[in-house]
Amino acid sequence: MVMITGGAYQGKIAYVMRKFGLAENDIADGGNCSFEELKSARCIKNYHVLVKRLGNDCVAFTQELCRVNPSSVIIIDEIGCGIVPLEKSERVWRENVGRCGCIIASASETVVRVVCGVATVIKGVTS
Repeated sequence: MVMITGGAYQGKIAYVMRKFGLAENDIADGGNCSFEELKSARCIKNYHVLVKRLGNDCVAFTQELCRVNPSSVIIIDEIGCGIVPLEKSERVWRENVGRCGCIIASASETVVRVVCGVATVIKGVTS
């Protein structure tokens, strides 16, 4: 498994397409694809949006996904580095994204942070 993280609009998808030779149709969108589709997807973008869709089931789903699709590339936005939201539901979502990100990072051989289109390996190696 490979995890790609970074802020919104930082070039994560372009990096993944270039690095792994993927096309748009190789990338499932966590914002609207079926949960079953994710279990065999080569790449999943917007995992942070998927966490919101899953609600309280996000941790169990993420653990299962790491088990059944260990060769996937997961793209997840960093969302915990700004102003703390006033609404409790938004704070809970942020916390859940962090928890799921930790699970994915732990299961990943490689974790890459992309900022301004520049990739920095923070775990593992890339070839």
